[in-house]
Amino acid sequence: MPVSPALRSGIIGTGFMGSVHAAAVRAAGGTVTRVAGRSQASAEQALARLGGAAAAESPKALIESDDVDVVHICTPNATHAELAGLAIAAGKAVICEKPLATSPEDAARLHAEAERAGVVHAVPFVYRFYPAVREARARLAAGEAGPLWLLHGSYLQDWLADPRATNWRVDPALGGGSRAFGDIGVHWCDLMEFVTGHRIERLVAQTARAFPERPEPPQTSRDEVGTAATVGTEDGATVLFETDQGGIGSLIVSQVSPGRKNRLWFSFDGPDASFSFDQEEPGSLRVGRNTGSRIIASGSDSLSTEAGRRYASLPAGHPQGYQDSFTSFVADVYAAVRGAAPDGLPDFRDGLRAALITEAVLESAASGRWVDVRDVDPTSPTTGGGETAPISERE
Repeated sequence: MPVSPALRSGIIGTGFMGSVHAAAVRAAGGTVTRVAGRSQASAEQALARLGGAAAAESPKALIESDDVDVVHICTPNATHAELAGLAIAAGKAVICEKPLATSPEDAARLHAEAERAGVVHAVPFVYRFYPAVREARARLAAGEAGPLWLLHGSYLQDWLADPRATNWRVDPALGGGSRAFGDIGVHWCDLMEFVTGHRIERLVAQTARAFPERPEPPQTSRDEVGTAATVGTEDGATVLFETDQGGIGSLIVSQVSPGRKNRLWFSFDGPDASFSFDQEEPGSLRVGRNTGSRIIASGSDSLSTEAGRRYASLPAGHPQGYQDSFTSFVADVYAAVRGAAPDGLPDFRDGLRAALITEAVLESAASGRWVDVRDVDPTSPTTGGGETAPISERE
């Protein structure tokens, strides 16, 4: 049987996320043929760290290169829509970091364009790829918990707990109108909807800042931080929501919770059982019942569903983490490029969904009222499922 040639990936963005993508590409059996940054010089400096073969003159040059099959967009949020649009126009498969775009309108346009072009498109909602998460999804679908009625959790970080800490994400012009929710809250919402099958229909939200001012972010990695400036995005948010299946839920999001490095936690509760997962302890899934609780190790020899075992490459006691989940995500993208249809691969439709939930959170926080979440229209022939109703048509 002939061996398929390795898919060739181009990484746009030389920061933390670019490094994560590059490592996943190599681990999934691909090659990083080109790297692009702010300039060709910055790309050349990052080549060794990202394991790339060559530096591109610009992001546009990378996208147009004949030796790039899959474009990875790992740049500041405000650039995503333009770069993703260029990749689609070039007929390339594209992985775009979330948010897919800083407005639902741009996200809907990108989804429509990608569907019309017939290119593989994906957004790295990689928490879907933990073996324990897939196990929970399969067990809930089998009815082990009974009808879910309470969906709750949090996503807590502390990387901005120091008032002197700053980053381009703090600037709405670069990161978009929402930071904490738009950056990490959407991960939790995507995971909840993916695992449970519930959809958030309406919500009420509050946002807050721990610090009213932070230093202006440096323009490059070599610059000093700037003078103090008013913070234009939230450090945290609380959200209450109702779902299309009669469930209720709550979410707390924070990037200023000391001691919490990356704690995405959920509990999905039915009358017969609750299923909970903690990303800071990714090697297990907790199943609670009236008769007691059971901790299920997320190993290839301990999970009971095929969905869970598919992503468990190691036996129990050998933890798989964030980078492993990212590798599984990229491997599924590659499988899609080769014609397969992997279950649960997050695409631009999911990126649009995240943009719509973010829109509702910001609107509710500004108005103090419950807000309906606009949804993707699954019957739209024009956009392949990407049209959304205008705000004025909501109740």
